[in-house]
Amino acid sequence: MNGYTKGARNELFALRPAPIQAMWLGYPGTSGALFMDYIITDQETSPAEVAEQYSEKLAYMPHTFFIGDHANMFPHLKKKAVIDFKSNGHIYDNRIVLNGIDLKAFLDSLPDVKIVKMKCPDAGDNADSSNTALNMPVIPMNTIAEAVIEMINRGQIQITINGFSISNGLATTQINNKAATGEEVPRTIIVTTRSQYGLPEDAIVYCNFNQLYKIDPSTLQMWANILKRVPNSVLWLLRFPAVGEPNIQQYAQNMGLPQNRIIFSPVAPKEEHVRRGQLADVCLDTPLCNGHTTGMDVLWAGTPMVTMPGETLASRVAASQLTCLGCLELIAKNRQEYEDIAVKLGTDLEYLKKIRGKVWKQRISSPLFNTKQYTMELERLYLQMWEHYAAGNKPDHMIKPVEVTESA
Repeated sequence: MNGYTKGARNELFALRPAPIQAMWLGYPGTSGALFMDYIITDQETSPAEVAEQYSEKLAYMPHTFFIGDHANMFPHLKKKAVIDFKSNGHIYDNRIVLNGIDLKAFLDSLPDVKIVKMKCPDAGDNADSSNTALNMPVIPMNTIAEAVIEMINRGQIQITINGFSISNGLATTQINNKAATGEEVPRTIIVTTRSQYGLPEDAIVYCNFNQLYKIDPSTLQMWANILKRVPNSVLWLLRFPAVGEPNIQQYAQNMGLPQNRIIFSPVAPKEEHVRRGQLADVCLDTPLCNGHTTGMDVLWAGTPMVTMPGETLASRVAASQLTCLGCLELIAKNRQEYEDIAVKLGTDLEYLKKIRGKVWKQRISSPLFNTKQYTMELERLYLQMWEHYAAGNKPDHMIKPVEVTESA
């Protein structure tokens, strides 16, 4: 309802229908309007020292003001299995990926599936073996795996293996349009591969799935520097819009990057958009205007995101998300550090595995996607606002948030 976005109804707020009016999500910035009392934010997104940039009083959430319903919309992405297509002892977690609500039952029907423990900086050799968050089932190259790969190579929509429907990840709209849009949870086992998007199997894939207007020249220069320092790497972008592709390519070529170092894909339906994020190794955030929902999308896919917070709200959201996730090592202080973090992830494969394992684990265990906890904390903040008003006080900054546990 509020903010300067399509479909907003700011005129209603100008008429003061409520004694307390607050900005929340949607529009990433201040309203500049005297009729908005609070902006619901957090200490990473809106530090107290820049409070003068806001016409509203700051009202902090305990973790991040951002939230996504990914755990409820896309529960089939909580677990994944991979096919060991190279059989050379090096197992990739993002080349041929299988997801599904019935994934465990399907895997139980297969022979020779082994469990590989994903690495995580916070989970040493003596980590609790009962924690299955980092367990990744691996399907060896056998007749089952070959049938799955053949389905993808032939462009088939779906096959049946041991009574389970296995579907091509590019064909979700043909199978169940409501699942494709995120309105329903897919009922099949979905296969997602790099080959579906023309991504090289043996390369480090950096990605950014934002609209292209968020890419300014200095950001593209940073990305070009990263690609040059990581020779076996590509950048995966979206035709968002398609008319931007030749401009990006021309600009990149002027920076000395061959055309094949940047790969474009069309915009996809919501479920596919989130799911295919698993195929990238690292997401490179746009510092000027961060990925907000797109940042949540890629983090739910388990892909690390490198960001560099600026001064504005729109440029600090990704840092807020990563702080909530517990991945401070992905937040850069300056352009050089941004490049260095991305290059380390692209060249130190053991480190990359650990960070990917950490993101995969933390998206479940941190508050970032916990809508129940978020709702209780938001309600607590509403109560603070009301009690402050009921006591006869004018709106004031609320920068000492109260954390609420689910059991509260």
